[in-house]
Amino acid sequence: MAAGTTAAVAAPAVTTTNAISSSFADTFADPSMIQGRDGYWYAYATSDPLVANGPFGLMHMARTKDFSSWEYLGTVFNDQTKPAWAASGSFFWAPDIRYFGGRYVMYFTVTDTLANAGGDPAIGVATAPTPAGPWTATDGPVVTPKPDGNGGYFGTIDPAMLTAADGKRYLYYGGFYGGLAVTELSADGLHAVGSPTQVTVGDRYEGSYVVYRDGWYYLTGSSMNCCAGPTTGYSVFGGRSRSPRGPFLDASGASMNESRVGGTTVITQNGNKWIGPGHHAFITDAAGQDHIVYHAIDRGTPWLTDPFGINRRPMLIDRIDWIDGWPRTRAGLGPSDGPVPAPTTGSALGIDSTDPAGGLVGAARQPGDAVGGPTALISGAGRTRQAAPGGSLRVEADVRIGSSFTTVLGGGAVVASVSGDKVTIAAGRRTASAALPADFDRTQWNKLSVQVSGSTVTARLNDAGLGDVYAEAQLVVPGLKLPSAPVSWLGSAEVDNLTVRTVAAPATRMADVPRTGDLLAGDEFSSGLGASWSWVRQDDKAVVADGKLSWPLENADLVGGGNNAGLLFHTTPARDSWIAETKLHLDLGEGDIRNYQQAGMIAYLNDSDFARLGNVAIWRTRQTEYGRELVARPSDGATSYGAAAIGRSAPTLWMRLAYHKNAASEHVYRAGTSVDGKNWTWGASWVLSAPARLGLYAHGEFTGANPAPVATFDYLRFYESK
Repeated sequence: MAAGTTAAVAAPAVTTTNAISSSFADTFADPSMIQGRDGYWYAYATSDPLVANGPFGLMHMARTKDFSSWEYLGTVFNDQTKPAWAASGSFFWAPDIRYFGGRYVMYFTVTDTLANAGGDPAIGVATAPTPAGPWTATDGPVVTPKPDGNGGYFGTIDPAMLTAADGKRYLYYGGFYGGLAVTELSADGLHAVGSPTQVTVGDRYEGSYVVYRDGWYYLTGSSMNCCAGPTTGYSVFGGRSRSPRGPFLDASGASMNESRVGGTTVITQNGNKWIGPGHHAFITDAAGQDHIVYHAIDRGTPWLTDPFGINRRPMLIDRIDWIDGWPRTRAGLGPSDGPVPAPTTGSALGIDSTDPAGGLVGAARQPGDAVGGPTALISGAGRTRQAAPGGSLRVEADVRIGSSFTTVLGGGAVVASVSGDKVTIAAGRRTASAALPADFDRTQWNKLSVQVSGSTVTARLNDAGLGDVYAEAQLVVPGLKLPSAPVSWLGSAEVDNLTVRTVAAPATRMADVPRTGDLLAGDEFSSGLGASWSWVRQDDKAVVADGKLSWPLENADLVGGGNNAGLLFHTTPARDSWIAETKLHLDLGEGDIRNYQQAGMIAYLNDSDFARLGNVAIWRTRQTEYGRELVARPSDGATSYGAAAIGRSAPTLWMRLAYHKNAASEHVYRAGTSVDGKNWTWGASWVLSAPARLGLYAHGEFTGANPAPVATFDYLRFYESK
């Protein structure tokens, strides 16, 4: 390669449109993704049929160079290679892909093993020399089935692995039945060791994924139901901890492992065609932009087969913005349904050597090159340089590091080194370092990134760029201005998939949410119910007294055929948008089983078509549920019910439903909750076909507390929506 500096070449803008799996599959559920050593991005999915009437695969694989076009690669296993310890009727779900120890490692759910009759889910693991396989399963589960003490088994499902800063590997797993747990793994990642730690309460989360960022471990998981067709309300929430074992707390300080369960919204549905976004993974592109890979359901075509059959869950991708320390999908906007910028791949710059005789062999491999293509070998006798702009910059590569390896940015303005047992950053007169694990293996390929974003410099060494970490050094240098100068590499290393990119511009504020304006109408319950109120199935136990509406919970329900609950409605403003608000006091206690005592607000067309926002007891948890029921099979009137979670439950809870018409003249109702009446958490939207009646409800099964709890409403108000 000739000496000198190679000029930057402007790459054409690449966009992608959800669903990104549509070119090769109608459904590609529970996706995970990794950039392979060959530069391609590989995606993996659960073993549903790809298309209607197709066969069940044994988990699926696909790959892309640019996130614009995809190639389907077949299944992970076949009948001869699937785990020998899986029962013949077992399904294989939720693959989690990793790379460490010189091989690809995949964790996955086995729904039924030979060890016990019936469903006894366990976590399997398989390894491969390339991201496309061939995959070899181990001769037993990495996490065995967990008996529930009642003749059944807890949900040992949905694995996600993480290599943490302490050098240990951890596996997160679990589901609604039993909650999420984490166990340490052996160094090779193939065996669970020690005792697991519970990290979330049961009946709330599944589909976990964990990443390390800025000194925090972020546990994210999916809530409510993945697969209710047109009423699927799956959403992703998160908490963080300084330890990979938790406890994980949300942005308000609420734990994910308590009855009034916490969780900060990562993604939820926004009123466009996509509902039920969840079971996700995170990736980071060449510009340092994080993305969430997930599945969702098009509410217009929710079924892969007949209604109440297999759900049609294609793969989607959107950017993750870190705002005030929390991951938010598109700054809170949620799933996209039009063209958006694709993840940045490859490098727009060339690579050159100031001393070709010093050991630079070949070129840095770019995405699309075949496995076994050339890598750059940087020796201690030479220096490798690559042209680069100034300002915010990210340099990333797969590396196999010798005794010492240094990256120099901005002509020496920033120097990042991996030497001895540390990763060190120097900028000006400031330095920062982070220790490598004592058993860090320099003979293996790892991912190294050095990023200057504004005044923050970060150097990180990890397995495969999937939120894992061996060491991360971070330094804030006020007034840092990185000049335009070649990036230089010194020391000894093999380098592959080298990229130099301007850092993606970060979002710094959340997207706008509904805000209240002038008061339009309502009732403060200062006297009896007036002409603005009307009933469906009047409940005479609901009375107005002392400035409140007091309503003992009815032993009744509104879901399915159980349409015997009373509903109280108020006339709504004759406008295309408004916000309804109530203040509810309902003490549901904590920790005991009270299915499904609840009260709240409802947007109602009829007994088979409504959206219901309630403070509700779900087994031992207390949650705020925004449920939806509609007729899913018109031939016989069969209804489907599903729900999204939002915010946190509390004995006193403020609730809002914000109404507006969308561009298609559909009627959208978005839910918000608050535990103090000042700070609001806005969550999922449900779309109804016509303007709904808006009112209050209070009902639930009488399992648990007796006599019935009393719901008290302080008011119902309608505000102008700004």
